[in-house]
Amino acid sequence: MNLIKNVRLISNSFPILRTISLKSKQKWSLNTYGVKVSPSFFSTTSAKNAEFYDCPIEAVKDIPDGAKVLVGGFGLCGIPENLIGALLETKVKDLTVVSNNAGVDNFGLGLLLEKRQIKRMIASYVGENAEFERQYISGELELELTPQGTLAERIRAGGAGIPAFFTPTGYGTLIHEGGSPIKYGENGVVEIPSGGREERTFNGRNFIMEEAITGDFALIKAYKADKSGNIIFRKTARNFNLPMCKAAKRTIVEVEEIVETGEIPEDFVHVPSIFVHRIIKGKKFEKRIERLTLRKEEKSSAASSNPAVALRERIIRRAALEFKDGMKANLGIGMPMLASNYIQDIHVQLQSENGVLGLGPFPNPGEQDPDLINAGKQTVTVVPGASYFSSDESFAMIRGGHIDLTILGAMEVSQYGDLANWMIPVTYNKIIPHVFKISFNDDPYLQGKLVKGMGGAMDLVSAPHTKVVVTMEHNNKKGDHKILDKCTLPLTGKNCVDVIITEKAVFEVDKEEGLTLTEIADGITMEDIVSSTGCLFKVSPDLKPMGQINVNKYSTNSCIFYI
Repeated sequence: MNLIKNVRLISNSFPILRTISLKSKQKWSLNTYGVKVSPSFFSTTSAKNAEFYDCPIEAVKDIPDGAKVLVGGFGLCGIPENLIGALLETKVKDLTVVSNNAGVDNFGLGLLLEKRQIKRMIASYVGENAEFERQYISGELELELTPQGTLAERIRAGGAGIPAFFTPTGYGTLIHEGGSPIKYGENGVVEIPSGGREERTFNGRNFIMEEAITGDFALIKAYKADKSGNIIFRKTARNFNLPMCKAAKRTIVEVEEIVETGEIPEDFVHVPSIFVHRIIKGKKFEKRIERLTLRKEEKSSAASSNPAVALRERIIRRAALEFKDGMKANLGIGMPMLASNYIQDIHVQLQSENGVLGLGPFPNPGEQDPDLINAGKQTVTVVPGASYFSSDESFAMIRGGHIDLTILGAMEVSQYGDLANWMIPVTYNKIIPHVFKISFNDDPYLQGKLVKGMGGAMDLVSAPHTKVVVTMEHNNKKGDHKILDKCTLPLTGKNCVDVIITEKAVFEVDKEEGLTLTEIADGITMEDIVSSTGCLFKVSPDLKPMGQINVNKYSTNSCIFYI
């Protein structure tokens, strides 16, 4: 009887993975397209790279204490909830977990935090997880905050075998300079600070070096797998799942459905089987929605009866004038997103950094989809011509300068365009360490909430060719200046802001010359602008009344957002 030998080949010029059965005594040779053998002794079968498990506990039981685990998801969208539940059962501990965020207090990674199974988090955003924040501030948990796009690229680079890369994101901030607290000791003393980054200049622009991230295991949520181990995702549930598949020694995937080989067409495979090692079909998916946001009936503006709303609406309607036909724009939550309500008679595509281009309105009641959210974790829809993609590809769009406009809020802006909008040091145990408190005054949902992290803001403001517009109230609630000679809070970006829009005025920002007042709101005097602005500025010889988009033509772009 002839012996059967299995040979697995990947040809550079014919990149298809095959299992080839050869009778041992037959002669065969390679040509430039793969394998050349006698037809009578050549057969191929589909490659089965992945192992299939019935029980999620069996799939994760060899994850040891102290392992480094990459966990997919964005907010609660696309999280591997069955595999996380299995780790609760195995009681593995001292994990280093790499994930964009850590779920919420009673779901997702928040469950592992509650059981003290995580030693260190590497994330971009704390989110609405009070236990995450509490453990960090008390020194029970180590936290390495990383800009979202940098996090995605570090993971992508790790999966591609690239040890490090240079990025403009974070230059001139704590990410670059070091000193951000990773771990607190007793009495709030910083026990482990972050290190600085190597810097270099390319073509006149400043960059810092970031090292790649790899993991011992990756826990992934996908939509479908075929029996060969190929997988696909659904809508914005791609997020960090896709690059994480490629960056771990062992990738474990939970899916909603397993289909026969061939039922996922080759052209539609999102992650080939070579990156997938174990697959389980989840028995139950809660697919919890973090911020259910629904479309409401259009109502008349409350601005006429509420002065605070009137001031916000003034900012929003001026921000809407920044949109131009054909633009690709990324909008922060709060006032920036509300500005899209006033897009009219032009076509603007809205991009969200969690992986969608072509955002539409919030869904009608009953039409929400847990696999379709925006970067604020809100349920959304998409418009015709939209597309979905992973987090690393999303930030390739951003970092590569393919986004024309970004509008976001701020805590402080300097006269030369430095931006601070991601953390405030606050008093703790009678000293002042770097404990974080959010202060997005333009979003009532976030007011008073603690530790958020920078998310994707650092990446957005560092992108070349992207116009950066800040919308904010001119002064904080105490009446203190927010437009300053120099920011007093940790920076999001240096020399990055192009335009500042407040309820009182519009300033254009020159990175060397400083601020120029170009528009002033009705009823506001020059003396008021001078007294409420904490730095010197020039006045344009062509000073105009603050522009306001016409409200009679309301949202013909079909991107209506109500908050």
